[in-house]
Amino acid sequence: MAPIKRKSDPGPDTLPSKRPKKESIDTKKTVKGTAAKDAGPGKSSTVNDRQTKPSVLREEEVSFPRGGASLLTPLEHKQIQIEATRDVLFEQNSSKKAKGVLSDEEDYSEIRTTSEQQSSTKKKPKSKRSNGEAKGAKEYTGVRIEGLSYKRLVPGSVVLGQVSQINEHDVALALPNNLTGYIPSTSISEKITSRIEAIVASDNDENSSVGGSMEQKDIDLKALFTVGQYLRAYVTSTSDELSYSGAKSKRHIRLSIDPRQANVGLSKSEMVVNNMVQASVISVEDHGLVLDLGLGDKSLKGFMSSKEVGHNVDHTTIEEGAVFLCMVTGLSSNGGIVKLSADTQKAGNVKKTNFLANAPTVDAFLPGTAVEFLVADVTPTGVAGKVMGMIDVTADLMHSGASNHNQNNERKFEIGSKVKGRIICTFPTVEPRKLGISLLDHVLSLTTKSAATGKASQPSVEVLPLSTIVEAAKIAKVEPGVGLFVDCGATGARGFVHISRVTDGKIETLSETTGAYKLGSTHRARVTGYNAMDGLFLLSMEQKILDQPFLRIEDVQVGSVVKGKIEKLIVNETGVRGVLVNLAEGITGLVPETHLADIHLQHPEKKFKEGMSVTGRVLSRDLIKRQLRLTLKKTLVNTEDAVWSKYEDIAPSSRSPGTLVNILPTGAVVQFYGNVRAFLPVSEMSEAYIQEPKQHFRIGQVVNVHAISIDPENQKMIVSCRDPTAFSVAQQAALKNLKAGDIVNGVVIEKSINDIVVELQDSKLKAIITRGHLADGSEQKSASTMKVIRVGQKLKDLLVLDKNEKKRFITLTNKSSMVKAANAGHLLTRFEDVRQGERVEGFVKNITSSGVFVQFGGGLTGLLLKRHLPDDTIQLPDFGMRRQQSISTMILSVDHQQKRFLLSLQDMDKSKPMPSSTKEGFSADRAVTNAVDVEMGGIDDLQIGKLTKAKITSVKDTQINVQLADNIQGRIDVSQLFDSWDDIKDRKHPTRSFTTKQILPVRILGVHDARNHRFLPVSHRTGRTPVFELSGKPIDQKTSALEVLTLDQVQVGSNWVAYVNNISDECIWVNLSPNVRGRVRLMDVSDDISLLNDLKGNFPTGSALKVHVTGVDLNSSRLDLSARSANSSGLLSFESLSKGMVVPGRITKVTERQLMIQLSDTVSGPVNLIDLADDYSQANPTTHSKNEIVRVCVTDVDTPNKRLNLSTRPSRVLNSSLPVKDPEISTIAQLKVNDLVRGFVKSVADNGVFVNLGANITAYIRISDLSDSFIKDWKIHFQVDQLVKGKVIAVDPLLNHIQMSLKASVIDKKYTPPITFNDIKKGQVITGKVRKVEDFGVFIVVDGSSNVSGLCHRSEMADQRVDDVKKLYDEGDVVKAKVLKVDSEKRRINFGLKASYVQQDDGKESDADSDDENLEAMEGVEINGVDSEDDMNGADGGIDLGNTQDIDENREIVQALDDDSVELQAVLPKTEFAGLSTGGFDWTGGLFDQDDHRTRSEPDDETPEMPRKKKKKKPQIKIDRTGDLDAHGPQSVADFERLLLGQPDSSYLWLRYMAFQLQLSEVPKAREIAERAIRSINIREEVEKMNVWIALLNLENTYGSDETVEEVFKRACQYNDPQEIHERLISIYIQSGKNEKADELFQAMIKKFSQAPKIWINYATFLSDTLASPDRARALLPRAMQSLPQYAHLELTSKFAQLEFRSPNGDPERGRTIFEGLLGTFPKRLDLWNVLLDLEIKQGDKEQVRRLFGRVTSSKLKSRKAKFFFKRWLDYEEKQGDKKSIENVKARAAEYVRQQEAETG
Repeated sequence: MAPIKRKSDPGPDTLPSKRPKKESIDTKKTVKGTAAKDAGPGKSSTVNDRQTKPSVLREEEVSFPRGGASLLTPLEHKQIQIEATRDVLFEQNSSKKAKGVLSDEEDYSEIRTTSEQQSSTKKKPKSKRSNGEAKGAKEYTGVRIEGLSYKRLVPGSVVLGQVSQINEHDVALALPNNLTGYIPSTSISEKITSRIEAIVASDNDENSSVGGSMEQKDIDLKALFTVGQYLRAYVTSTSDELSYSGAKSKRHIRLSIDPRQANVGLSKSEMVVNNMVQASVISVEDHGLVLDLGLGDKSLKGFMSSKEVGHNVDHTTIEEGAVFLCMVTGLSSNGGIVKLSADTQKAGNVKKTNFLANAPTVDAFLPGTAVEFLVADVTPTGVAGKVMGMIDVTADLMHSGASNHNQNNERKFEIGSKVKGRIICTFPTVEPRKLGISLLDHVLSLTTKSAATGKASQPSVEVLPLSTIVEAAKIAKVEPGVGLFVDCGATGARGFVHISRVTDGKIETLSETTGAYKLGSTHRARVTGYNAMDGLFLLSMEQKILDQPFLRIEDVQVGSVVKGKIEKLIVNETGVRGVLVNLAEGITGLVPETHLADIHLQHPEKKFKEGMSVTGRVLSRDLIKRQLRLTLKKTLVNTEDAVWSKYEDIAPSSRSPGTLVNILPTGAVVQFYGNVRAFLPVSEMSEAYIQEPKQHFRIGQVVNVHAISIDPENQKMIVSCRDPTAFSVAQQAALKNLKAGDIVNGVVIEKSINDIVVELQDSKLKAIITRGHLADGSEQKSASTMKVIRVGQKLKDLLVLDKNEKKRFITLTNKSSMVKAANAGHLLTRFEDVRQGERVEGFVKNITSSGVFVQFGGGLTGLLLKRHLPDDTIQLPDFGMRRQQSISTMILSVDHQQKRFLLSLQDMDKSKPMPSSTKEGFSADRAVTNAVDVEMGGIDDLQIGKLTKAKITSVKDTQINVQLADNIQGRIDVSQLFDSWDDIKDRKHPTRSFTTKQILPVRILGVHDARNHRFLPVSHRTGRTPVFELSGKPIDQKTSALEVLTLDQVQVGSNWVAYVNNISDECIWVNLSPNVRGRVRLMDVSDDISLLNDLKGNFPTGSALKVHVTGVDLNSSRLDLSARSANSSGLLSFESLSKGMVVPGRITKVTERQLMIQLSDTVSGPVNLIDLADDYSQANPTTHSKNEIVRVCVTDVDTPNKRLNLSTRPSRVLNSSLPVKDPEISTIAQLKVNDLVRGFVKSVADNGVFVNLGANITAYIRISDLSDSFIKDWKIHFQVDQLVKGKVIAVDPLLNHIQMSLKASVIDKKYTPPITFNDIKKGQVITGKVRKVEDFGVFIVVDGSSNVSGLCHRSEMADQRVDDVKKLYDEGDVVKAKVLKVDSEKRRINFGLKASYVQQDDGKESDADSDDENLEAMEGVEINGVDSEDDMNGADGGIDLGNTQDIDENREIVQALDDDSVELQAVLPKTEFAGLSTGGFDWTGGLFDQDDHRTRSEPDDETPEMPRKKKKKKPQIKIDRTGDLDAHGPQSVADFERLLLGQPDSSYLWLRYMAFQLQLSEVPKAREIAERAIRSINIREEVEKMNVWIALLNLENTYGSDETVEEVFKRACQYNDPQEIHERLISIYIQSGKNEKADELFQAMIKKFSQAPKIWINYATFLSDTLASPDRARALLPRAMQSLPQYAHLELTSKFAQLEFRSPNGDPERGRTIFEGLLGTFPKRLDLWNVLLDLEIKQGDKEQVRRLFGRVTSSKLKSRKAKFFFKRWLDYEEKQGDKKSIENVKARAAEYVRQQEAETG
């Protein structure tokens, strides 16, 4: 039989055959060690040898078996077997897989036995057949049995899976052959996707001011799926997630169960009985579920009866969007509805029925469907067959059951027999069509595989949870080179051990008969995984896995003690913030800083080192984030108390240690283990009284507590630190028997300023008496009583006011009035004792603006309203009362339903009936005054529908305020003024057609409820002066029946006139009537988009709109409207959008990378940088703002994935003919080599830069292509979203690869290459920078060169001898030098820096005549220090030793030149400095002028000892070295020193010098410069010296310690004004955030300089603004007034009052009170009036400002001053008021003039 060629792409793991071509055997192997599996082109697939049963023909009819025996000899068989084994071992050795948990890469779908490898490599020789034999039988090609693997799983594959894990945002699906896929929440169903989009949209609406959208319910995937549920999945993508840690890549399979994809290929004709189809729930009905099948025919729906949902499943609990794998049970009569069943008991019963025997097309056979197939071939590792005689199906080793050692496939399945199986996968890339099938029982029955440890049977994964150690795993089957199949000790629990997991070391092969792992041997193993589809455990026998304490984070129990090694110290700018501890491989826990030790460690890095072993305890575990928190506190680790990790396990009175995580004034929050927290009240912190918990406890402290009360349902608990044994049983009983109103005796045991603690006799209970409860009468009486009380004193006849058993808190009083009432039995302690009309004794608990709360015994409180107080006390502050004051009141009324009662201070007349609480307030019989409608009787006449008249009092944008009478107010909403749209004349301001005092006919609608913005029936009047809701519509005056619009009357599609109420970020709120409100989306406000960018200007409040209703939701009272035309108001959806559409959108989010544009409620998309503008340099998203309306063009629509790309390019939105600087690049075909393009940096990787050129086009730039010059740290020059320009240097369309270059030499045609060594010529003058400074000279880098550098010896630096090079030059100095020598062999360059070199070069171009004249004029003068020839050579021809270098110096130069090559790395130029600077030292002259000065100071008659030829010396010209400074200022130490020669008193120069040193991190040098400056600056320059002192303080504050700051501060105070130094240091502290030090210094200042008002004011401002402690600031005022003289009090008090207004933490009301006191004392101080007016105007309270102007103008003022205030008042009203207020001011001014004229006349 001729070999059959099978098409297959050669994979990267296939190896070339080692067989000669003459042999008919193919021995290619894959990495897994399989033979002839993934064959390349031309590879043959042979039939099995004689050991394999004959196969059948392609048709189902019985065919004759093919005869003949193998022509290979036994020797050839042996050779083939040896070679196949050797190839397998070779490829296993070359594999670089890292050992780990069995992953997709180690799937066992590739398992094949040696015999099968042998048979697959055989190839039957060709033989001649007779013509009759050729005609009598059709040729058959055997189907290769293969299982599902990651390589065969391609996008488009359809697989059957079982839900194994449900996460927060995705669902894990177990697939055949140890594969796992993930279903994201966006790939479940169309309904779920819509819900997710609605949630995203609602997040944008949550900030709406009113009427926000209905709250969307979050999606809970656990409510949609169950573990073990079977689903059909569509593979959307497979990817390898790269790992940078050196481990193997992690494979990720992304799935979709959306019926639109899972039912691929199905149509209405395939909806036959017993076929399996996937469906999603559209709606839940009373009798079942309506399902979406995801087919092309939208009219075809599915229905599942409530009885078919499943056993014990309530269909009403199923959520919309849930997905089920259903069996078709029939069709409706009209064929429009498919009847479905999701009952797995029914669908899984395939013994007789419920399998698909016939189908109209082969497309009906999809995974999940049960079929009956004809067995065509059987091997030890699988079964092959045909369905309907057309489709090949194969069951591999796992799913044929061959992995079970008890099963022999060749015995169980006979060729030609019919077997039932369930389809589990498709192979889209295989031709002809082939399907994967499973014969496993649990897959056929659609159940979860179970196992049994005895009689009980349960799911396998529950029998052997992950990480379980199997003590005796018995080897049941051996697959050499692959792994072991074992029995795990439980019935039905089988496991697989991959060969890489057998032992810690490497094992070459396995054998069934020999070795440690032969059949029947037992070993210890550990469960590392489980696949529900295969029903197989994954095990490991490696000793390191067995010894590992944890395999996964779930194994780590909260509260358990663990051991580990420190992996890393987490360090930030504040120090060590935590420690990472490695507990096991892949499991790391975090130890926060507060849990490193029981005490706070100043230097944790000294105690903890990486690799150090530690013992800790697990604090909490987050399985979603995969995080562990540990503690190393010995108190927690070594405790033997119970671990509190669940509220349910905690018993009252049990003890446990906890950690304080938050300290409040009322207590502290204690953290235990897991999520268990408790509250520790301040009263339970200690036996002693604690006023401020933060003074006794700190965050992170461990406290031992016991539980007082636990509420597991609400997860609340209260704990106590107090000793439970200190409160005995007798005391508990005494506290329980103690009642409010009891009289007790006690002994004072503690005394504080405001209260005393008393120990009750007999019971030894502790109680408290506040100072106000010591006596009746005035506060002074209580204070005097407090003074005479001593600790140990016995107090008798104390009254128990209240008790709190939970807190063991008892309150007593010594007020005689209440004690007498208690003795007489009249003290109120319960509400049942309250009797109307009785007089009761109590005390003032609280005082408010509306009344006084009076407390009695047992916490009982009554209300004394303001109107029930005497008239003479109403105007007094706090009504003339104080807290805890004794008071005797009369019970006025009692409300038994609400358990409230009112009090009165006045005795009631018993003859008068008591006023009822229901009659208080509005009186229906009250008469009206000056009614507008003369026919109006009383208020009782005003009923709904009543026609009357009203007078307009004011006109607002949204309403008109009217009067029905002087004492009856009303309002007319703008929606109740016009009958129709045409009646509105001014549609922007409809109410402007009405004027004040106009009389309107109105109709009463009800009573206005201002709180809820609606109106009520007239019977619901709630106040003394109700406001009536009225209608001014003309039509309402004519009709007899009054119809008030309600929301249920509004229908979708109806048209209305709406009026703008307010504008929010998301929509415009409008009113259709006073109580019907709706919203108009910003995009639906108008068809004209240009109007939307100025909504407040184009649609002001009150403006009218014509709208139509788009949606009504009565449950949530939501009304959606649109003001766009009916044709253009349709909502955009993904289906209605198309590429190229230009639509308006609203910006919902602005980032530096993109804009998010919302087109409708369900559609939104991004505008990326490349789509923002046609010129990328103008692409800046931040120029746009949120909620801005823009026009966008749709560039791409991905409807299945709900994705959208938009563009705001003018060439797309406006006109395609507009110029485009950066064209759009949508495909790689648009790019060609040498194209210049621009793009934005997408990412910066270690190997280069990736640049985004288009929507899906990314270019790669290698590091070598980034720049022409070497850049050491190149990453800092590139940032994400940076605009770059480059040239395309390579394009590969097949690989979709683009390569660019940013080199200037590649991009710029006029590029000038850098200077190289060969370009340097002798005599050339260059500019450069000093790279390095040595004692023998400096190294100079030539500007504009490729790092060419050379040496300038110190002998060539100046015309005179240089002793110290480092005083002249520093690294980075810019210099001009001349090339003296170029050594090409050694590649060395010598430079000269002498001024004569540069001047000679510059002077060559000067005029020759001018030079001659200069020389003549300077006869006898030496220029540039150049002596005559005789001077240079000496009279005796000797050598000038001063210019000669010694041998050692020359060696230094040679060594330096050898160490530093000429071609060096580029040195970045130093940036120009600015800021803090300081400098100065005693500089007496230039370096070169010192010798000259000494020479000139010597007498002329003195001659040197050295014999010289005496010649007349020419006078030497001094060169001004400071003229050579750089134009940008001093750049080196030498430059500063030269400048300081001329300006030694300039603090500015000294400070710059200090800053220069600080930029070099030379802090000690900066200090030295500051000290030199202080010594050098003239003593008369006090300001200049002060500047240096302040700079030195700043320096020490930033870089020094507290001691150095204190030392400099003391010295500065000695030499300068101490007060000013104090103030400057405080400013430094505040600017650097050291507020505590500033506070301490302020406190010292107010003691030393208490006579300076400025200091008190500054301190108060600091306390109020910076420390947010206004109470401390206010406390300064009385202290300051005691220290300052009398004349300064007024100004000081005024400043403190102003601070209340200006400070963000101030109280303007307190400021007003202070000013009122000042004005009451100094009414003629007009400056105070002016200051107060300024402050009130800034506050913005118009009425307050007007009252203040009225007061000042009504006082007695002179004409000039009165004119000033009236003029100011008028200016204010012109800016802030209206015509009426302006007229009021003018009228007051005229009245003042008349009064003045009358007085003078």
